[in-house]
Amino acid sequence: LPDDVRDLMQRIREAPAQRMTDDDLRRDGYDPSTVRRHFKSALGMTFQAYHRAHRLGLAFAELSGKNAGVLDSADRAGYESASGFHAAYAALFGITPGATPDLRSTDAMLRCAWIESELGPMIAVIDGTGVCLLEFCDRRGLEAELAWLRKRYRAVIAPAEHPLFDQLRAELHAYFAGDRATFDVPLSLPGSEFQRSVWAALCRIPLGTTVSYGAQARAIGRPTAVRAVARANGDNRVSILVPCHRVIGADGSLTGYGGGLWRKRWLLEHEQRMVAASVNQGVTEPARNQRALTPRRRAAARV
Repeated sequence: LPDDVRDLMQRIREAPAQRMTDDDLRRDGYDPSTVRRHFKSALGMTFQAYHRAHRLGLAFAELSGKNAGVLDSADRAGYESASGFHAAYAALFGITPGATPDLRSTDAMLRCAWIESELGPMIAVIDGTGVCLLEFCDRRGLEAELAWLRKRYRAVIAPAEHPLFDQLRAELHAYFAGDRATFDVPLSLPGSEFQRSVWAALCRIPLGTTVSYGAQARAIGRPTAVRAVARANGDNRVSILVPCHRVIGADGSLTGYGGGLWRKRWLLEHEQRMVAASVNQGVTEPARNQRALTPRRRAAARV
């Protein structure tokens, strides 16, 4: 990552509620146009869009984790008005902050939670059976993914804790610490039969290795469907657990990744280090994530 992108990302992580205008950037020695260009190139979004995503996430975490009022949550997250927070929140989750859907009806509500990670904050969504979304909060297209889930389930998405979130946080923490190679938290992956076959193939890619889109297409018996496989990978809504980051271009290039190529590079290098460490400890078989192949999880995927 360019130095200015890395430095500003760190500042946002340390103080996401602190607003930074173009004048603030200039005062700190940054050229706003250069910052915009570097963020767009590295992350697929402008600096201000990246910062807005983090402010919204902070307000979401305040609202869901501390039972704070809407006004207090918006203020602590750096929003100038509650109306701005209301609009941004409703666009993502299909419900205004502070609204209380019927928590007894899993058909009417999808639960969501804020999860911290080594690569930045993430948003997780679960239905009644498993995780149906895990994305970085600054992912371009996150709003469209959440809208798709709301339409598919005919449900609103609202903050509400659940034991599955505790399990997910614990497993992600162990993964980022290098202590866990696979995940046991159940998934719920609504999609077409073709998409589910592509996602299942992703889960069979061993830790620490990569495959091309062509190899993935051959693995599911559809050798001519390379572009369709790439689209299905792009439609994957569960980052890391369904490891689309392990698919690269035929020429070895990293190609696209919704969370940003810098995260894809970090994940691949992290997993290679994990494999190297396991080999040094006498474990020679790379770990495979077989979770998507069990009958229970195949049933959950047919939501």
